Amino acid sequence: MRLSNVGRRYGLRGPWVLRGVDLDVPGGALLRVSGANGSGKSTLLRLLAGIDAPSEGRLTGRPRTAYVPERFPSALPFTALGYLTHLGRVHGLRGPVAADRALAWLGRFGADGHAGTPLRELSKGTSQKVAVAQALLAEPELLVLDEAWTGLDAEARAELDLAVRELTSAGASVVYVDHDPRRLAGAADAAYRVDGTALVPDAAGPSEPAPRVTVLARGRAGVPLPAGLPAGAHAEVDAAGTARLTVAACHSDAVLRTLLHADPPWHIRAVREPEAVRVPEAVRVPEPVPAAPDLVPGPDPVPTAAEDLYREPVPRTRTENPYREPVPKTRTDDRRGPAPVTAEDPHL
Repeated sequence: MRLSNVGRRYGLRGPWVLRGVDLDVPGGALLRVSGANGSGKSTLLRLLAGIDAPSEGRLTGRPRTAYVPERFPSALPFTALGYLTHLGRVHGLRGPVAADRALAWLGRFGADGHAGTPLRELSKGTSQKVAVAQALLAEPELLVLDEAWTGLDAEARAELDLAVRELTSAGASVVYVDHDPRRLAGAADAAYRVDGTALVPDAAGPSEPAPRVTVLARGRAGVPLPAGLPAGAHAEVDAAGTARLTVAACHSDAVLRTLLHADPPWHIRAVREPEAVRVPEAVRVPEPVPAAPDLVPGPDPVPTAAEDLYREPVPRTRTENPYREPVPKTRTDDRRGPAPVTAEDPHL
């Protein structure tokens, strides 16, 4: 799909929202679009999805397209399953097939328990799950996502990430907008930004580099690589017919499928994933051991009531006070009481 000098404005004399937009959307590509609020991102996605028509320029090569809008029209007279089955028929699926796919996608997003619930009674999060499911059940060749992750719970967001990777691996294209810059970080093949009325490459690009996979394949000498390889695949073919293809890991399945289904087919020799850098034990620097804090003498801790309850009794010891005056010793007589002690007393 290609946009050539495309522009869009509302009304014959309205201001241009987009103008001079050139964009290629190759098969198997994952493209991210960013920009400020109200910059025209949604207008661009509506043009890509075929919901809107350009005011000028050309849009050619439209594939089978599905679209998740920023706002889902939940006030429709359908149940969740009835709505998805109806849209499946619109996409050309037979009734039983559409219903089976609808239930499968509702199950993947954890919303199968609401299949019989009217759309107007669904929560915002469940409505968003239905909106995403309606775009995925027809297996589109181009999926356009406008803030599709907004309102989904963590499990559903992860499931949508997985569905996007499955589509691109199968050769479909995905164009998406999301407010989270970490969304599908490292997986996007290209990033663009709406700047004024123009669409420009995003210099920041993906926040993290995508992991790469190298595929070694052998074909007939002189036979070129088949068409339909994912965008961003780097290929080198020697005179003997051995090809070395380096591609993002999320597109490796699409590369293998294209090579094996080519005519004549290519023979896969190896698939090599990048290895993590390992530091040998001999040169590994030990982590410093934190110094023990200085021990400052302080008052003994006060025991709690529970500690007092289970504390063993400490035997008391009698200590003599050197500053205490001596107490005169007395002898006790059982019958006459204490008797004074004299110097002639033989007991002294």
